[in-house]
Amino acid sequence: MNRPAHLAHLVAADDDPFAETGREDRYFNRELSWLAFNRRVLEEACNAAHPLLERVRFLSISGSNLDEFFMVRVAGLKGQQLQDVERRSADGLTPGQQLGAITQEAHALMASQEAVWQALLPQLADAGIAVLDPTDPEESWGEDPWLERYVREQLFPILTPQALDPAHPFPFIPNAGAAMLFDLVRRSDEAPVRELVMLPATTRRFVRLPGEPARYATVETLLKRFAPLMFPGYDMGASAMFRVLRDSDIEVEEEAEDLVRYFANAIKRRRRGRVIRLELEPGMSDALAAILKTELGGADTIITETGGLLGIVDLAQLVEEDRPDLKFVPYAPRFPERIREFSGDCFAAIAAKDIVVHHPYESFDVVLAFLKQAAADPDVVAIKQTLYRAGKQPAVINALIAAAEAGKSVTAVVELKARFDEEQNLHWASALERAGVQVVYGFMDWKTHAKVAMVVRREAQGFRTYCHLGTGNYHPVTARIYTDLSFFTADPRIGRDAAKMFNYITGYVEPAGMELVSISPADLRSRLMALIDVEIAHARAGRPGAVWAKMNSLVDPAIIEKLYEASGAGVEIDLVIRGICCLRPGVAGMSERIRVRSVIGRFLEHSRIMAFGNGADLPGDGARVFISSADWMPRNFDRRVEYMLPIENPTVHDQILDQVMVANLIDDEQSWELRPDGGYARCSPGERSFNLHRYFMTNPSLSGRGAAIEAGREVPTLFLRRRP
Repeated sequence: MNRPAHLAHLVAADDDPFAETGREDRYFNRELSWLAFNRRVLEEACNAAHPLLERVRFLSISGSNLDEFFMVRVAGLKGQQLQDVERRSADGLTPGQQLGAITQEAHALMASQEAVWQALLPQLADAGIAVLDPTDPEESWGEDPWLERYVREQLFPILTPQALDPAHPFPFIPNAGAAMLFDLVRRSDEAPVRELVMLPATTRRFVRLPGEPARYATVETLLKRFAPLMFPGYDMGASAMFRVLRDSDIEVEEEAEDLVRYFANAIKRRRRGRVIRLELEPGMSDALAAILKTELGGADTIITETGGLLGIVDLAQLVEEDRPDLKFVPYAPRFPERIREFSGDCFAAIAAKDIVVHHPYESFDVVLAFLKQAAADPDVVAIKQTLYRAGKQPAVINALIAAAEAGKSVTAVVELKARFDEEQNLHWASALERAGVQVVYGFMDWKTHAKVAMVVRREAQGFRTYCHLGTGNYHPVTARIYTDLSFFTADPRIGRDAAKMFNYITGYVEPAGMELVSISPADLRSRLMALIDVEIAHARAGRPGAVWAKMNSLVDPAIIEKLYEASGAGVEIDLVIRGICCLRPGVAGMSERIRVRSVIGRFLEHSRIMAFGNGADLPGDGARVFISSADWMPRNFDRRVEYMLPIENPTVHDQILDQVMVANLIDDEQSWELRPDGGYARCSPGERSFNLHRYFMTNPSLSGRGAAIEAGREVPTLFLRRRP
């Protein structure tokens, strides 16, 4: 269909141009699509092809994901509801309608989590890892002397029972905090007493008992078992655990004069946000439940009685058990051969040819080596770096500090608004400033999400700029489990564009005359739509029109409408979207030429890649290939600084298109296909099944192979074209 030309500029921030036009059947709900993604994550905990503890890990991840969903997305909808904001979603639902649908699906998801956990428990026991229950026979628990000593000496000293009566008001429960309630009867006068015991966040949820096989008990199980030791002189009545999730989003106020001080205070306030979800242990007495609902509940709180284990996220502690036979075989990333051929000199290798590094199959150490070499090289005069999520490991930070201490001009753009990393980023910003790094916090209202580093080096021909542009974060830990691309280049055009981007972030200097790079919020959306328009024109002229794209989320209504238009014009569209997808594929007369798949497996698919056939079928030599830091969401186009970069080097072009994209599209072992009704169907492996993660773990990349290609040695690829 032809969409009005003026529509693009109407899609700003959270505006909803389609809410009142009767087009709700054109979109899936964003929040329900996310819950569907988390259900796919949970399904991996049922995947018998995965080792047992890895299945437990997937279950834990699904719990962590769901917690964050409530703390941020549900909290945001609750806020709209409380403020009587009736802004409809693209699929036509009010905040209240969305909350009703979310609550129903989230409850079903939590029930599924508990069912998966109950199915895993006997399998863990058979494998020699038991999780004890208060009802288990005494022989399962082993020696009580050790347990009693542990409880008396290690647990009780950090617990503080608090009576609940008029003299002792109900205490504050922090975000993600848990506590136990006990109904007691004092023997001396038969008076009823109600006690609350907070479970400190510093306490491990699962306690490993000594000996083999492995036996674990939760803290709440130990408290129930040994409650008479904590409350001597009392008879035990009902007891139950509960857990609280609070609003954890941080809204930046325009009048905030000191962004650092504002975020330092906001992080403290976040721990005291309003309660969004109250989880109750099953079987809690009506009296105890009534107290919690009064003190923590109310109309604004979603109250859930889970089927068993509260805090599924804590199952990650069990995965730490030293049982390599129950985990994925360890994988050692490769270091790019091309850089080794230059004796490890990153600058010499990049000057010779653009390089793309495919994480986690190729080591993140090459990024660290690039920064460390820049810090130590006396010819390097300046380094500029964006930091969105750097994690707690200081390798990147130390390289920038070393460069500043060596007298180089170092600028770090630290994003304080990186959700749940704000506190860590404040810490790094302080350390960088103390070392003499010029720390910039970017825009007040926009996040700097682009992953860019530039190094200016004095060479014989003058100053030369070396750039790194990544689809992921400068985070050494996530780089081992996220699939991302790191692109290194000395192309002077990209160097000039990167410099303009940094000037935009640090000095609000509008970037004019960009040569290759597109950025948001300036022109990234319009550039993408123009590229799709080219494919539409090819299709209408009788030539092939094709779009391939890979990202984490597709939400933006303007882009979705443009893809619908392209489908109607005859463009073949294949999308790999790991998480949220609001586009309805395969609908006759609207999206019959659009196919959407999601890959969920050992590694987290995170790279953002786009390919356009340019008048030919994909993959092809003439295809236009891009990498980006941005998902296709309104926030990425309107409220974040992002980049999109065309890939022109032939070898890098081939690797991204013929290897990475093709592998994602032909995977049939860990892929799901999105149906027109919003459901996902797991792909059925064919006679020659293909697992893209296994492929990249066992086959080298094109770009990093160096002389191997020129020497004619075999390079296993999926769709290798020999270029002249």
